Amino acid sequence: MRLKTPIAASLAAGLMALAACGGGSSDSGNDNSKDIDTSNLGNTGKGQDPTREGPVKIDGATKGGTVTQLSQILLTTTLDPSESYYTDSTAILSGLVTRSLTQYVHDEKTGQMILVPDIATDLGTANDDFTEWKYTIRDGVKWENGDPVTAEDVAFGIERSFDRKAFPTGAPYSNQYFLNGDTYKGPYTGGGKSGAVTVDGNTITIKMSQPFPDMPYWGAFPAMGPIPKGSISDPAKYRQHPLATGPYMFKSYTPAKQLTLVKNPNWDPATDPGRTQYPDEYDFKTQVPLEKIDQILLADSGDGQTTMMAEDVLAADYRKFKSDASDRLVLGGQPCTYYGAPDYRKITDKAVREALMWAYPYKAAMLATGLIEGVNAIPATNIMPPGLPGRTEYNVYNHGDFQTDTAKAKQLLQDSGNLGFEIKFLWRTDNPLNTKSKDALVKSLTEAGFKATPVATTEAQYTAARDDINSPVNFRNAGWCSDWPSGASWFPVILKSSDMKTEGFGQNYSAFSEPSVDAKIKEIQTLPLKDQPAAWNDLDKMIMEKYLPIFPQYYGGVAQAHGSRIHGHFDDNVLGMPTYKSIWISQ
Repeated sequence: MRLKTPIAASLAAGLMALAACGGGSSDSGNDNSKDIDTSNLGNTGKGQDPTREGPVKIDGATKGGTVTQLSQILLTTTLDPSESYYTDSTAILSGLVTRSLTQYVHDEKTGQMILVPDIATDLGTANDDFTEWKYTIRDGVKWENGDPVTAEDVAFGIERSFDRKAFPTGAPYSNQYFLNGDTYKGPYTGGGKSGAVTVDGNTITIKMSQPFPDMPYWGAFPAMGPIPKGSISDPAKYRQHPLATGPYMFKSYTPAKQLTLVKNPNWDPATDPGRTQYPDEYDFKTQVPLEKIDQILLADSGDGQTTMMAEDVLAADYRKFKSDASDRLVLGGQPCTYYGAPDYRKITDKAVREALMWAYPYKAAMLATGLIEGVNAIPATNIMPPGLPGRTEYNVYNHGDFQTDTAKAKQLLQDSGNLGFEIKFLWRTDNPLNTKSKDALVKSLTEAGFKATPVATTEAQYTAARDDINSPVNFRNAGWCSDWPSGASWFPVILKSSDMKTEGFGQNYSAFSEPSVDAKIKEIQTLPLKDQPAAWNDLDKMIMEKYLPIFPQYYGGVAQAHGSRIHGHFDDNVLGMPTYKSIWISQ
């Protein structure tokens, strides 16, 4: 899954600046290794409870109050469920506003997210080879206007997910796994229907083009939920106000600035196995400096007591929260890998890509951007994070934790005849944090024998510049989070060849393209389920050893904080976001 919003992702993936970054000195000199369970970062959402029913009640929870969430990052430019594929927009929509076939709920005992039914009555029924799934849509679910939600509405929502032109940054799984997904263009671009989705009464049948045992996980995405037909769901309009089926609905929304949610009077808790509706309102406010957010939460006075954050506390403030507000500090993991992505079309010599890996200023970038070593920046080796089934750790280059070795990088360039190779990367001139990171990268690359060329852009233009396949840039930073605990949510998405001319980068920011790897991905997807985890792990190692198309920088974690009157704020470790479904305010 994509990291937070495009702007947040630019902070996160843009030179190690996680969405929870900021100024101040690094706390990397302290031992934080026991603060996060780093062995299970990718083992999220594995638990399932297919018979769970609503309503959900929290002992001691009280109704009322307004939750304020402050953030430095900008709210995404679209909150259309069909295109929601950033962790923050997905968390807000799935947690509070929209419903899907399935959903995740937090289990306090294990600290894990559990997959349970949502708008469907269970997690689905598959045929013997997982090429067909059936879902029964539950009765009693209504739109915010009081109209009943039908199976036809859900079917239309699923058909909408095929449309890559209308929803270019949406998840690609319907196209990859559903019948005719490679040819059907969607209701807006191609018209008609896919032929993969049929409705019989309250039952939806989805046919696959290949075995897809992970459909219950894909069913938890906003794209796998109902969308009303007609002009009301025109993409240009709907992204501004998706109709609610969950406990909260839009009151006001200004993209990149603010979002206010109020109670949906037509949400029936008896139909919902996962959500609650305790607060009266949620106010999401952006463009607040992280230093200010930290100080508001540390002070814990007035409105700060009902305030929370979805980013991380700064490294400079981490120990203050640990000592003075430990009961309000939310620590946990996220199934994410942040990595450098040399453009495979332009940096064709593997020796140059390896030199980049050694030249990258890991520690300096963390210092510049306020990451907390061992908490939200955990040393990485494999592409897949720890805890994914079948994963075993490897280190084919004997690269130490956050190790920068400019002399080794320079030797690699010299031996391969690439001394002075030019590295071009984006620099957001109006972002002081990115400027600090840029300076650290230029210094390290120059010492390593590269020619470092920052390419100027702005926060507003960054996403378009990053996604421009014809850009002069030849090095990007990126990050990816598991969509479910399997290599099937990694390699087919971030390293499978695509048609750059028609599809752009998608999530393949290295522009990696090797037919033999594509064939291996396809082969693994047809293996018996018990054999797939080890096969994905072997592919992970082979790709790194033979091609090195990307180099892992760190695995993610969270260190969020909230005011003293906020309760139920845990780590949704599928998304690295707050557990909105369980939030309440003490009165």
